[in-house]
Amino acid sequence: MQRPNIIEIQTGEELKKWYWLKDELVSFAKLTKTNYSGSKFEILERLANQLDGKHQQSDTKSKYVSKFNWAKEKLTLETVITDNYKNGENVRAFFKEHCGQKFAFSISFMAWIKSNVGKTLQDAVTEWQDNQELQKQKDYQSKIPDSNQYNKYTRDFFADNPEKTIQEARHFWKLKRKLPLGKHFYERTDLELKE
Repeated sequence: MQRPNIIEIQTGEELKKWYWLKDELVSFAKLTKTNYSGSKFEILERLANQLDGKHQQSDTKSKYVSKFNWAKEKLTLETVITDNYKNGENVRAFFKEHCGQKFAFSISFMAWIKSNVGKTLQDAVTEWQDNQELQKQKDYQSKIPDSNQYNKYTRDFFADNPEKTIQEARHFWKLKRKLPLGKHFYERTDLELKE
């Protein structure tokens, strides 16, 4: 079964069966005049609802959005994480000052910040430091969000096939994402997939 052209899809269920890049969903959302802000899965859900004719609540945020400028404001340990938090050079410089030059953003750390509006940057520094200690454990493995299917697939592929190459992992990922599965996770039977 070949993946259909996104503009030919008629139902939300059909749309959700296939793997789409965020760019493809954004293009389709623009074409259908659907809000294309947010994560890939938020856009996918909006498009599926639209295809199914389901009434959607307005995507415009009626709640207050902070006007704090993360790119320009002086950041301190007491700075409160706001709903408009944005990573950038100002934020990176702050964390390097308080966490050391080895500081780097990770998916889990960024998710922690996004879900902890109202806490302070001191809390964020502590969270990053705690995570660094956790990573020193022999069997540590960071959590990859389900929305990051490629990274999850690659990790699971190499856990099952440590002798294979990244090119082989990418090859089977390309084959897997052409299937109408909804979520595309590694399975040993993927090694039997053919073009």
